[in-house]
Amino acid sequence: MTASFGPSYVRAIAPYVAGKPISEVAREFDLDEKTIVKLASNENPLGMPESAQRAMAQAASELGRYPDANAFELKAALSKRYGVPADWITLGNGSNDILEIAAHAFVEKDQSIVYAQYSFAVYALATQGLGARAIVVPAVGYGHDLGAMLAAITDDTRLIFVANPNNPTGTFIEGAKLEAFLDKVPRNVVVVLDEAYTEYLPQEKRYDSIAWVRRYPNLLVSRTFSKAFGLAGLRVGFAIAQPELTDLLNRLRQPFNVNTLAQAAAIAALNDRAFLEKSAVLNAQGYRRLTEAFDKLGLEYVPSDGNFVLVRVGNDDAAGNRVNLALLKQGVIVRPVGNYGLPQWLRVTIGLPEENEAFVAALEKALATV
Repeated sequence: MTASFGPSYVRAIAPYVAGKPISEVAREFDLDEKTIVKLASNENPLGMPESAQRAMAQAASELGRYPDANAFELKAALSKRYGVPADWITLGNGSNDILEIAAHAFVEKDQSIVYAQYSFAVYALATQGLGARAIVVPAVGYGHDLGAMLAAITDDTRLIFVANPNNPTGTFIEGAKLEAFLDKVPRNVVVVLDEAYTEYLPQEKRYDSIAWVRRYPNLLVSRTFSKAFGLAGLRVGFAIAQPELTDLLNRLRQPFNVNTLAQAAAIAALNDRAFLEKSAVLNAQGYRRLTEAFDKLGLEYVPSDGNFVLVRVGNDDAAGNRVNLALLKQGVIVRPVGNYGLPQWLRVTIGLPEENEAFVAALEKALATV
């Protein structure tokens, strides 16, 4: 008899599939890496800010020693920026780490976690990894139905994930609606407000979620340096919550989970407002270009407040994979989202102007040939 290792709920997990790396596509389709355009992983097309590169170079001499386990300097910078005490901050190896730690800190096996249909895949993975029960609330307009999420809360619910803007759909919830939602959530249920893309929001859509943390002891705000700050390869995320929550997070957080170079780069990037502004402007321009192209091609898309757009490329369940393959053969990498229950759609990261043009040309050709 073959042995079955591990609990059944772990064996049932479908591993997370990341966007294809450039090197893999080059090998698979015999392409020159220099000609490949990657618009699959919602990375900042400007790359890492020069300020962060300089900070890393200065920190490199300390790599023979362990990182500061408590990241004093980075927490101090975050504390100053967001106006909260340092013990309200927890650092993660990317915000993905924060989401996983939160699930383990607040939820026991067989208790429930609420999240929306078409929301970040890690919510489901974190729930399954605990042996917890997922309550998946049907989306409205590809986004969160907050009223239905409130109604879905049961006596054993301990955590709610809310992404704003949402990945992979790009939908946005107005601040007033979120605040009204938080007012009604039972205080024994932790709300994780996942704001990985918040830096891309235009000023008129912004709200002060950090002020809400002071009012709601069950609110945890999660953010990342991987998107607008340009540090995806260094893996730095952080949570802001009241100490009753962060104390539990820090009991589970792995020691040294944010390395020396990442800490130095994050401090520099946090204070590089010019880079953030440039990233936001470039993103807005790219969004207009892509959506104009989709309109011209007669393609449905979901209006997005992130650095990506979800676009429908066909009517049958093979459409996403079919068009994706045609794009890959032309050296353009985007993200199929069949694993989210959206097999007719592709998620496209907004790139540099020349990358956007390469994608539009390749998409036109793909649609004409497949």
